[in-house]
Amino acid sequence: MAEIITVARPYAEAVFSIASEQKRLDAWSEALVWLAAMVENPDVAERVTNPKYTAQEVEALLLNVLGERADETVKRFVAALNENHRLMLLPEIASQYEALKAESEGMLEAVVQSAFALDPAQVAELADTLSKRYGKSVRLDVRVDQELIGGVRVLVGDDVIDASVRGKLYALAASLKN
Repeated sequence: MAEIITVARPYAEAVFSIASEQKRLDAWSEALVWLAAMVENPDVAERVTNPKYTAQEVEALLLNVLGERADETVKRFVAALNENHRLMLLPEIASQYEALKAESEGMLEAVVQSAFALDPAQVAELADTLSKRYGKSVRLDVRVDQELIGGVRVLVGDDVIDASVRGKLYALAASLKN
């Protein structure tokens, strides 16, 4: 996993730089979301990774689906990824691009894993608390993970705030072993 992130990072940074210069952050965001969704489709992924399809066929497939979203810069980007056999990195590139975009807009992305579904008031309170802690607006991606048993686990960048029952049980087990 770390290797995918490491390889995708320079592409995401380059795209973000280009998008910033062109003042087309949202257009690039839309194109990357579409490209990432395409390569996550099993049929498209099979074509992208199957050597029986030429690079031109794969590139044409992706660009045809993109349609108007593919200006010349996007086309060159897809061609560069295709040439370097990196098309399957598109979901990670898109994810890292969105994080860079959010950071430039003063927004933090946070993933909240909860043992149970949170109601809107709880989500708003958690977003407010995180905003105060980090001094930025926070956009939450709330997910239910029943393996947590109870509580929440929050991921903000490299920070992990584990207030889950499972996390506390692991910590207790570790302290008993030492």
